[in-house]
Amino acid sequence: MGHVGQGETWTYTDGIWHEGNPPIMGARTHGVWLSSTVFDGARAFKGVIPDLDLHCERAIRSARILGMEPMLSATEIEELSWEGVARFASSAELYVSPMFYAETGFIMPEPTSTRFVLSIFEAPLPEPTGFSACKSSFRRPARDMAPTEAKASCLYPNVGRAVKEANDKGFETAVMLDPSGNVAEFSYTNLFYVKKGTLFTPAINGTFLNGITRQRVIKLALQNDLHVIEKAIDFSELLEADEIFGTGNYFKVGPCTAIEDKKLAIGPITMRLRDLYFQWALNPDKK
Repeated sequence: MGHVGQGETWTYTDGIWHEGNPPIMGARTHGVWLSSTVFDGARAFKGVIPDLDLHCERAIRSARILGMEPMLSATEIEELSWEGVARFASSAELYVSPMFYAETGFIMPEPTSTRFVLSIFEAPLPEPTGFSACKSSFRRPARDMAPTEAKASCLYPNVGRAVKEANDKGFETAVMLDPSGNVAEFSYTNLFYVKKGTLFTPAINGTFLNGITRQRVIKLALQNDLHVIEKAIDFSELLEADEIFGTGNYFKVGPCTAIEDKKLAIGPITMRLRDLYFQWALNPDKK
């Protein structure tokens, strides 16, 4: 499903742009030892950064959920993002990641110690060649068990162990269930399947993020006369699907070509939605 390498990187912190990955945290930094760290991710390519405003707004919202006090507005983060992207070649495909973390505090972060970092780095968009997935034994937490409505770094070790378990079984990623045993999403991307021309996706229930790309793909589907149903999904439904795909910031729309021992073709609706996404992204005035 793609891999983030160590390509060209620019990092903004304390009003200064640094080339590369500067050291910014110490052992006593709250964001290190007590995990008050949130981030978001947008994509820059061909002169556009789709839905950048929504990603910046979510970064601020995530920080507030963890008890921090963001000191920048979404508009200011947008402006910094464009400033950073301009440091790269115009042909570069980039990951744009605004982050907030707390410097001090004990258990709870000290809100006034909130710091902002913006990391922008090369990350080519993966080709839609397909990925494999299996059911994970690990589940998404309920909203009263973790800060599930934030894009919080502390949620990702659970993601990581699900991916490792899948890799150890010979798959690239996992399908994770929610606490009720229904499908939540892939390890780190939202999940859709197609059956007889209709799109199905798990209903938002507070156990996983209602992804920005997910929302955009649903909107594009509806605008192009595709029927979308959001509901509780049993894992067995995936084994009967005609197409399965993921949506996420890293690859936008990517086909799943194997679920457990079932092989799937890269389907026409999946690729149509991928094409519609990039057509919209390159013509952002088409809302």
